[in-house]
Order: sequence, then structure tokens, then C-alpha cells
Amino acid sequence: MKKTNNKMQLLLLSVVLLGTTACTGDFADINRNPNEVTDEQLQANNYKIGTNLKTLQGLVVPTEEHRFQFVESIVGCPYAGYNGKTVDTWQATFENYNPSADWRKVPFVDMISDTYPAYRAIINGTEDVVAQALAKLFRIAIMQRVTDSYGPIPYTQVMASKTESLEVAYDTQEEVYTAMFTELDDVIASLQDNLSLPSDAFGRYDGVYSGNISQWLKFANSLKLRMAMRLTEVKPDLAKSKAAEAIAAGVITTNADNAMMHTSDNRTTLIYNDWGDHRIGADIINYMNGYNDPRREKMFTTVTLVENGQEIQGYAGIRIGINVTSKAQAVSSYSNMRVTGTDPYLWMNAAEATFLRAEYELRWGSAETAGTLYEQAVTLSFEERGADNVKGYLSDATSTPAAYKDPLNKHSMASPQSTVAWNAAADFETNLERIITQKWIAIFPLGTEAWTEHRRTGYPRLLPAVVDNSGGAVNVALGARRLPSPVEEYTENPTNLQAAVSALNGESVNGAGDTQGTRVWWDRKNLN
Repeated sequence: MKKTNNKMQLLLLSVVLLGTTACTGDFADINRNPNEVTDEQLQANNYKIGTNLKTLQGLVVPTEEHRFQFVESIVGCPYAGYNGKTVDTWQATFENYNPSADWRKVPFVDMISDTYPAYRAIINGTEDVVAQALAKLFRIAIMQRVTDSYGPIPYTQVMASKTESLEVAYDTQEEVYTAMFTELDDVIASLQDNLSLPSDAFGRYDGVYSGNISQWLKFANSLKLRMAMRLTEVKPDLAKSKAAEAIAAGVITTNADNAMMHTSDNRTTLIYNDWGDHRIGADIINYMNGYNDPRREKMFTTVTLVENGQEIQGYAGIRIGINVTSKAQAVSSYSNMRVTGTDPYLWMNAAEATFLRAEYELRWGSAETAGTLYEQAVTLSFEERGADNVKGYLSDATSTPAAYKDPLNKHSMASPQSTVAWNAAADFETNLERIITQKWIAIFPLGTEAWTEHRRTGYPRLLPAVVDNSGGAVNVALGARRLPSPVEEYTENPTNLQAAVSALNGESVNGAGDTQGTRVWWDRKNLN
């Protein structure tokens, strides 16, 4: 891998990636070869590279409100127990396992088709290794979420195609992960080689780390750790080795290094505050109510509840898959997410990376070390949220998730009985449930990631959808295992799609075709 260490390459990143002048002043007096690109040409090219990098960043966790709503609020968050719909006119929904054709398009077609123009422009438009490394890193982060949602996806053949067409052969999910690991190792090597690149080379176009390469390296290693642990049930030896590599190389350990996409206007405020299309899910409210979790007030709004004939302010969540009869009533009856226009979009936090390390130790190290990391992770989450009394919370060995009591008295249900306090003497599954449950709370509102980990581990234990319109394709007790392919792929890329469905059936433990009940390659745990 070529190292970015000469002045021209530094100029490329400093101007391009970001338009600052701090690193360019000395270049004005350098005698240029008349055959070299002019400053004007360089700046124009650099602007294009920089804006395309920013475009990719805005697709990891979508910053555009409609994309975010479809990918997270309508799919990932309900399936993760994070939220539920309040709209009384939506009939064919993901929550009921029968999404309409237009809904099926966005998480697949839009995410893939929006990624590759920007990605191609960088890979084919510059030889700067850091710009290319970041583009590859962002593509991996985007496409991991897509493959985790669908299974086989177009990946290696997209760039191999000599045209801009996305109508190419799919890779199996195993092939996608294999390619992503190879590419991510190249990315890590490139970032490691260029740690001396000044951070002021990145400013205007880097909404996450403002050009700090060492932080990007920690994120890349943390993403590798997340990817590695995804394979615990399908390729445990590979999961162990890749996770060990990532941990040894250095992952996110402090909240100062959290991967957060900062924008001038967080558009999720439209979805939750202005449109009121969703409210907080019954599952996460049940858990946090039962644990008397101090983070609730930082994360959710209160609503008026009636207890023992008295009105009180408390937290109430909505079940997924219910037939909403009045949006106004639902909006006022259930808690909302606290979000403002200045809040960043979470990609990954120190708590998640530390919970992943805790799970690594639980599987392949010691329960004692796992417990230490578990408590560190919870502490990091409390610190991130600005919540108090983490010691009291971690010492609670008796509180369990609250039974669900519907404020509208329609869909009440009992909840599971897991506790918070670590117990090194407990069995593996008991402690794994603790790790995953607390990680689930800590990474809110990363719905896609939370849903994925729920599928991998079976935790946290979630309430089933109230109404199932899958026609038997989904085991409601287990929930949706993947997303159905968009209708557009059946009409525009039918041959490759049919091959992909065949590949899905081949690498799935319950190959049931292109349905939401089919388990993807890494989804292997016996959950019965």
C-alpha cells in the first residue's frame, strides 16, 4: 500500500478533503512544472472528491429524512423493539410483515444506487490512498448494513462492471463478508501508514472526526470487531481471530472517540417531532422501566399515565404491528424519542465496542474479564447520556423488565426476567443476555444494528408483533429474519436476483426463499 508522504499528496487531501489553507501556504512559491495540473484544476478535483466523501458519510446512517425513516424508523427500529408506528393510514407495513412494493425499494435500491456514483468518483478520480481508504471504509459500513438486512447483495461485481449499471450478479453473504474483511484490512493498513497526516487536512467535508486519522483508524478497527462478532454462530474460529486482530490494533474505548455524524440540521426531528409518525417501542420502555434506568429521562419524553386512579408522568411504549385507529391518540399516549436539530447521528460508540470486547472475553477468555468490560461499557453509556448512579444500577441483582401495560388497555403482556448485575458464576447464556441487552440499550437508536444483533443472539427477548400479515412466512415468535427483495429487482435484474435467491437458500439454515422468514448466512443460533 502506497504511503501518502509527499507534499503533493498532502496538498490533495488538505485542499480537497477540505478546503482549508493552513497546509498550503508554502506551496505558492514552489516552481511548478508547466505540464503539472494547475492549482485551479487541483482544487476543482479536490472539491469533487471531498463532496463525494461527504455524500458517502451521509449514507452510513442516512441523514436524509426519508431514507432514515425507511431504513431505521420503519424497519430497523421496530424490529429491534425501539419504536412503533403511530400512523393510522399505513396498511401494508414492515411491522406486519407485508410491506408495500414502494416501501421495499428504499433500504435496498436507494441505498445501493446512491452509494456507487460517489464511490466510483473517488476510486476512479484520485490516486490519494487516504481518500480511497476512507471511501472504501464508508462503502463497507454502508453495505454491511445492507447485506445484514438482505443476505446476498451486489458487491464485488458492481465495481468490476465496465458500465455504471447496478444490474450485476449478486455475491453470497459469505462472499460479501470475505471481500469486506480483505478491503477493511487494506483500509486499516492505509490509515496506519498515514497517521501523521495533519488533522487540519480534514474539516469541511468530514462530519465525523474532522480529519483525525487516528480516530478513523479506531473506528475501522471497531467496525472490524463488529463484523467479526457477527460470525460467532457460523464461523466461530474466524470470528475469534478477526476480533482478536481488531482488539489488538486498537478500538474505540472512550466517548471522545465515538463515531457520530454531525450535520447542520438533524432531520430526524421531522420524523419524530414534526410528523409524529413513530413513538418509542414497548420493549425498550419495559426493560428500562423495570430496571428504573436513569438514562430514560435523557432518551425519552414522559406521558400522562393513570396509576391507582391518580395521574402521573411516566414512560410508555407502543407495541409493533398494532392497528392504529387514531394517530392523534397514539402520539399523545406513548413516549417520544428526545432529539434536537443539533444532535449528531450515531454510528458507533465506545459502549458498543466495549460490549463487543466483553462478549469476546465471555466466549474465549474469562467471565471475570467479561464482567469488568461489561461494567465499563455500561459506565460509558451512562457517561455518554449524562446519567447518574451507575454504581447503583450495576449492583441491582433483582430488578427485571416490567410487564407491558398498554396505556390504551389493548395489548398488555408479560416481559422476560433478566437482571442487570453481573454474575461470573452464571451460565454462558445468562451472561450473554446481560451483555446484549445492555448493549441494545446503549446503542439506541441504531435500529438496524440492534435488530441484527437480536437475530444473531436471540437477545434481548422482544414482544411479538400484534398482527401478522406474512401469510405464514414469518415465525412471529422469532420476528423478521431479513427483508424481502424489492420488486424492481424482479423486473430489472431478474436473472441475477433468481440466482441470489438460490444462493440465499443454499447458505440459510431454513432456506424458505425470498421471504422475511428466511435466515441469512450468519443467522444460525438455535432459538427454539
